[in-house]
Amino acid sequence: MDDNGFDWGTFLRRWQDEWVPSEDEAMELAEGETTLADLALAAPPASEGEVADAERRLGTRLPPSYRGFLLASNGWALRDDSIYQLGAAHEIGWFGDPFSMTPMYRESLDERATEQQVLLAGMWERALQLETDSDMSYALLDPGDTDEDGEWALYVYKGWSGEYPTRYPSFRAYMQRRYESFHAERAQLPEFVNDTTRARDADVARAREDALSGRWEAARELLALAQRYGRPGAWGMLRQLDVLSQGVGNGGMYAGELVADPRCTDELVPVMALARVRDSRSHLDDHRFPLGVETDDGIQAAADGILARVRDGSYRYAPDGDFGRAVAEAREAARWGDTDGAWRVLRAALPSWSPPAPGLLAPLGLLADPVLGPVVTRERGRELLVTPRAGRTGTTPERVPDLDPPGLSWLAEFQRWNAPFGSYRCLWAEGVEPEALPGLVGQDADAGLTAPPVRPAGWFPHDVRQRRDGEEPWEDRAVVAVGRTGSGWAFGFDPAARTRGPGSLFASPAADASRGGGRAVVLWICRGRDDTPGVFHLSVAERGEELYAYTLRGTDVERSGEVPAALDPERVLSGVGDADRERRLLDAVEGEFGLSLPRHALAEGILPELSTRSWNRAPREGEAFAYVTVTVSPRWPGPPRPGLGSPGPGQPRPGRGGPGRFRRPRGSPA
Repeated sequence: MDDNGFDWGTFLRRWQDEWVPSEDEAMELAEGETTLADLALAAPPASEGEVADAERRLGTRLPPSYRGFLLASNGWALRDDSIYQLGAAHEIGWFGDPFSMTPMYRESLDERATEQQVLLAGMWERALQLETDSDMSYALLDPGDTDEDGEWALYVYKGWSGEYPTRYPSFRAYMQRRYESFHAERAQLPEFVNDTTRARDADVARAREDALSGRWEAARELLALAQRYGRPGAWGMLRQLDVLSQGVGNGGMYAGELVADPRCTDELVPVMALARVRDSRSHLDDHRFPLGVETDDGIQAAADGILARVRDGSYRYAPDGDFGRAVAEAREAARWGDTDGAWRVLRAALPSWSPPAPGLLAPLGLLADPVLGPVVTRERGRELLVTPRAGRTGTTPERVPDLDPPGLSWLAEFQRWNAPFGSYRCLWAEGVEPEALPGLVGQDADAGLTAPPVRPAGWFPHDVRQRRDGEEPWEDRAVVAVGRTGSGWAFGFDPAARTRGPGSLFASPAADASRGGGRAVVLWICRGRDDTPGVFHLSVAERGEELYAYTLRGTDVERSGEVPAALDPERVLSGVGDADRERRLLDAVEGEFGLSLPRHALAEGILPELSTRSWNRAPREGEAFAYVTVTVSPRWPGPPRPGLGSPGPGQPRPGRGGPGRFRRPRGSPA
């Protein structure tokens, strides 16, 4: 921070003139423990001679901003932090590392240490100590940590905190931050009104207009400044911009005093609830939902209800008006997999969104909806922010590209969430709605589809997918995500098939799936590993009868029926290398039937689920099969904890399909 031209006298006089006692100071004054004179901030300025004497005593010239400060005020009272008093020129001196901090910090350095870490380790022996009164805290200027303007970095070390020192690039930067904190400490006092508060409040009003007009980055700069001064509304508005541009985190989320306005409940509280649900600390379930500010009982009760619905996956974002109708339309598209179409509907309707309260900047409640939240990615959140809303006009933003690739070939990409056990399978049914699949292939035809389970942050859909109890040892029921393709086929996709492909008891569900009147296609792929060849199965049926099928194991093909030339694996794979076999076979199926799968909806786990009937038939009389039951005892009580002896996201977990059992009929590939 360049100190050239900075008027310390004006800055410090404004600070002194704006001073009013804080709540604690007002109490001390009322009790007679102190006087207004005792609470004065400034001191008389130091003379050039006094500063020069200090520099001779210390053996160095002081950095520009600190030197300018002393010439305006020879010391300063800081009453809102753990540093209480900055000393005069004759009181400052070298720190000398009296607590032997240098060896401790240097011991932690290794070849990966950053330049800043090296500077910090040496700071303790070089530093100039400025404070003369504090709460076990130290204000230290480091002559070894300088910038191009000759400024020394200032570190504040709070000895009681156990934390690293806080670094400021210069003394002026430190004092600016303390001035902002002085304002924030008094922002709620009705008598604390001055030119600075009025200027920051004007920034908040301007930021609101900028944000609604699509100029969110300019709005964010204004709000970040106003937030540091503690101005009303700034924090809540800033968090709205951050959540949309960066995504919802996990743990606590503070929305400021806006959350106490009942008009803001439906937009702010759901996202706060989602951040809390994503926190893996189980003890939070037993505590009241903290909103961060004092609210009436009605808002707290509404918040507790929203938290419960977000936690169990039943929350639905439902605003009023034209935008509300667009939200309902978008949800219907997204719930079956068309997340790109859902976003197009929402994007077109954004100009019609109107804030229920002045402090709201965007339809934030979208992010907590279990179906629509995953539609609004970070990139789309930023597109939302640059789209004018609430009747404002502005430039049409650049469109974010669609997320879903066409067709099926994307399944061949080895992504971390894709086929975690090296095996995935899918069935498609032509001419039926997704809701009809339970009656065609469901284990319980009358049960219908179930909502996808809520999963902690960082977990994949297959991490929380549950199999039903009561399976026979030979059974192989699939838990599939159900949706609709762009060409109108209903599908059920299992991204984490535990069985290594069709075995001797395999019975394709294609015939059952085709009982709806059209064709049905079943696909099962198991990737090869070590000495085990890959497996590719395709079966096609129509009106309840299987037309043809083949299973390719390595280079061996088992067929039934007349496989069309366009699908014949020997023809499709002619001249194709091992690395491209899966993709070429998928392309052939896509080309023959026009099939696809929605990658984003599957990856985000937003589709309803169905437990199918077994993909194995019961063994006939005289047939034998073998299975293995593995029971895993967790080392730690409670839910699995990654890194502590239990599997993490993306790894097999006990309890899936029974008490940690992995069954494989005899004749199935290992």
